[in-house]
Amino acid sequence: HPDQKFDYILANPPFNISDWGGEKYENDQRWVYGRPPVGNANYAWLQHILWKLRPGGEAGVVLANGSMSSSTSGEGKMREEMVRKDVIEAMVALPGQLFLNTQIPACLWFLTNDKTNSGRDRRGETLFIDARQMGKMVTRKDRILTDEDISKIADTVHSWRNENDYENVLGFCYNAQFEEIEKNSFV
Repeated sequence: HPDQKFDYILANPPFNISDWGGEKYENDQRWVYGRPPVGNANYAWLQHILWKLRPGGEAGVVLANGSMSSSTSGEGKMREEMVRKDVIEAMVALPGQLFLNTQIPACLWFLTNDKTNSGRDRRGETLFIDARQMGKMVTRKDRILTDEDISKIADTVHSWRNENDYENVLGFCYNAQFEEIEKNSFV
């Protein structure tokens, strides 16, 4: 769908994929925040998804936790540009062992190209949720998030977006201003 734009996008792309053919896309128009490294597609996925959003569109993307802090091959600079351009709405760090095919912890990126859409004006703010201690083990190797866990995360995001009784909770959620994220090297 080369010319199609979407209101909502949900994606669970392959984590850290190294053979995505990045060398073929050197000057791609989607690389608004920097050219993704040839050896890791995480930031190619994020930029492709942002490129495909209509004005006011929203996206949720599952990636490896390393995507929140990596700085190799220009990824840190791309994340910085995304924060500066104010397209990252919320980040949720998830516990490990949620996926059957990998034990690594994942995170959720919530992206938008308009933080004034649906809810209060959230420009210059990003919500961070630490859900790494949530869930319960169902086998020795597999964890699930309970309905209560999912509701707690969702209710927190909705409350923050609409300013309905939202409060920072030490160790769980924090509404960071741009200047705070900048002080922490955009990690």
